[in-house]
Amino acid sequence: MSNILVQMLLIGLAAGVAGGMFGIGGGAIMVPAMVLLVGLDQKFATGTSIAAQILPIGILGAAVYYRSGNINIKYAVMIAIGLVVGNLFGALFANQPFISSETMKKLYGIFLLIIGGRYLFFR
Repeated sequence: MSNILVQMLLIGLAAGVAGGMFGIGGGAIMVPAMVLLVGLDQKFATGTSIAAQILPIGILGAAVYYRSGNINIKYAVMIAIGLVVGNLFGALFANQPFISSETMKKLYGIFLLIIGGRYLFFR
């Protein structure tokens, strides 16, 4: 498997974990990771993220991005596989007795600060 496909799988896995923990994914994780870590164009990353989440939430948006040439289907499939597995792991972790709602709020806040800081101050 090529390096870029492994990166896409890992992005999907991270987004799946966060989705399972915080109920987030595309805009908050996959798009910044594809733009900042992999170097994809913002629109291309957005289109690919939507395609990865296609059923049922992204089908119409993905169709628009597909017609504009802003989707890589292979990347979207790899992210989708990572999302399924990662979502399970995130949900299992978040629902452990030692993880309180307060801890989840703090983890989510830290995550958003890191992503926001990366967008504002790097690249």
